[in-house]
Amino acid sequence: MPDDVPDPSEARPEVRPARAHELTAAGEVVAAAYLNDLRVSPWYADRLRDAASRAELATLLVAVDADQTVLGSLTYARGGNRYAQLASDGECEIRMLGVHPDARGRGIGEQLVRAAMARGSADGAVRMVLSTQTEMTTAHRLYERLGFTRRPDLDWVPEQDHTVQLIAYERPLP
Repeated sequence: MPDDVPDPSEARPEVRPARAHELTAAGEVVAAAYLNDLRVSPWYADRLRDAASRAELATLLVAVDADQTVLGSLTYARGGNRYAQLASDGECEIRMLGVHPDARGRGIGEQLVRAAMARGSADGAVRMVLSTQTEMTTAHRLYERLGFTRRPDLDWVPEQDHTVQLIAYERPLP
């Protein structure tokens, strides 16, 4: 079954804000997802693992199975927040979406993004923005399927790693 098509035989995980005891696992899951698919600098791998710092300043959402094992995570931030790289006032942003390689194909990434969109709408945000690496084609398909459109004018290159090209997407929120 393709990575981005849920397996109907799998129970849907619960998506919610991370609890303090889940932060290490959430960081490890995101790091595992990125390291499985991309060349990631040691500096960025450390940032991916540091879910505790993200949870202090932004909202860390997790997807957990019936045993409360963390399967995936993303960081949600309002415009003006330290973790919002693109979002301005009235917008929100998602970052560091990752699903453990062993849990892919169950629609977990989509559940996490939809939960973040619902949070953004509840927060009064009018738009959600995000950056993604050019190589993350599975993520691009997910975002486009959920109604995100490319914003080439927001594409950028991180100061810490000029070998990475980030492309931007946006989606109006109801």
